[in-house]
Amino acid sequence: MSISEIITLWSDNRGLSLLIWTVLLVTAMYLARSSAHQSIAAAARSLRAALRMTAASLVALEQRMVKRNQQVILQAGQESTERAIEREFQRVNAIVERDLSGYPAAQRTITDLIGRIESDYQASNETPPSPPEWLAAVDTISRIEKGGDSTVSQVLQSIQETIESAHEETVKAYRKSSLDRLQVLKKMLPSWRGLSQTVASMSSAVTDLSERSVFIDKQMDKYERIRRKDEQVARALASSSLTQFFVAGLVLVIATFGGLINYQLIALPMSEMVGGVSEIGGWRTADIAAMVIIMVEVAMGLFLLESLRITHLFPIISSMDDKMRKRMVFVTLTILTILATVEASLAYMRDLLALDREALAQSLAGAAAGNVEFRWIPSIGQMVMGFILPFALAFVAIPLESFIHASRTVIGLVTASVVRVLAYAAKMTGQMMYQAGRITIHVYDMAIFLPLSVEHLVRNSKAAHEGDDPDGINVTHDETVGGTKP
Repeated sequence: MSISEIITLWSDNRGLSLLIWTVLLVTAMYLARSSAHQSIAAAARSLRAALRMTAASLVALEQRMVKRNQQVILQAGQESTERAIEREFQRVNAIVERDLSGYPAAQRTITDLIGRIESDYQASNETPPSPPEWLAAVDTISRIEKGGDSTVSQVLQSIQETIESAHEETVKAYRKSSLDRLQVLKKMLPSWRGLSQTVASMSSAVTDLSERSVFIDKQMDKYERIRRKDEQVARALASSSLTQFFVAGLVLVIATFGGLINYQLIALPMSEMVGGVSEIGGWRTADIAAMVIIMVEVAMGLFLLESLRITHLFPIISSMDDKMRKRMVFVTLTILTILATVEASLAYMRDLLALDREALAQSLAGAAAGNVEFRWIPSIGQMVMGFILPFALAFVAIPLESFIHASRTVIGLVTASVVRVLAYAAKMTGQMMYQAGRITIHVYDMAIFLPLSVEHLVRNSKAAHEGDDPDGINVTHDETVGGTKP
């Protein structure tokens, strides 16, 4: 039976038939009003309860994830702080072994220099020469009046000359002693400079050691706060991880562009070496070979930095003995240098191929091939780039390690935020479904408003005859069933 036949079941007149169907439907809805209200209210409550349970589960999951992320952040911060403290202790040990280990010898040197300076100082004291004992008597005699006697005058003149000669000798002796003192003071200068350098060296070592001790105290305070699971330290570490994540990601993007430039340098000559038409899985063999060379260079750089204990992505490499690590450093550096040399030659070959193609295009066009001046400059530039880029890509391991360690924190924070949003959405959806159930009940009553109005008039009339309140128990019960409290 088609829909049109169902509509015209009661009468050939479509309008009359629809009116009959409407009356029947409203009557059926009125008779099933209580059950329909209860069903809608129960469905709304069930949906709200289910979504509330889902929201509670998501909130509990988000709390566990936040706690786990905090543990991961604190563990990473603890390991980083331990490495920083260990590195500072190694530096302090180096300072002690290099500078302070020679303190006894420096002390002996300082003592010897001080003794030498003191002795030189004592030797440089100014001691003016004492005049002869007879000089005072002779001076007294020389002051006697001559009295006109020539013999006495000659004697006094002789005495005067003797006094002047003694004075000149005294002055010469004094000058000679002053010169000797200056020579002694000049000898003190190297000893004084040596003492000053020794003291300055010791002061520099002590100052450096003091600065290291202050840094160690700060790191130890941070380490203790991490062990106590301080919230402020956890937030600072999370912020540091986010900064490290974005910075390392930016460096990796730059390295990716560097790898693309490196790929462009060797892709063309590789097509001449391995064949430009062969394919592997839909990819050109030359492109795959160029990418393999670049990835091997990155891997060699990673192993090189691991052997030097700069990165710690592979603990088995850092746990090797020093002899084996040195061998690995030599092997990886050799392989990296060979690959860089191969890339430099491929870059030069690329320039030659470009020249050949340009000459071929000119000959096909009927133009004479000309010699370009200073053509060797771009060739050398490409060779230098081909040799330098592999070593530059070798250092990608450093930002890669930082990105990997920081990504764990970032993924945890993002996942926790997504779960929090889902919990809020589930809770809001449950409340909306509950309110939608109440609205549906009122819409249901609006559809059968005519029989409800008749029922309401009958009840009011009956209550008026009986003297009761028209808004009594029955209406309240009916409204309760109607969904005000679904």
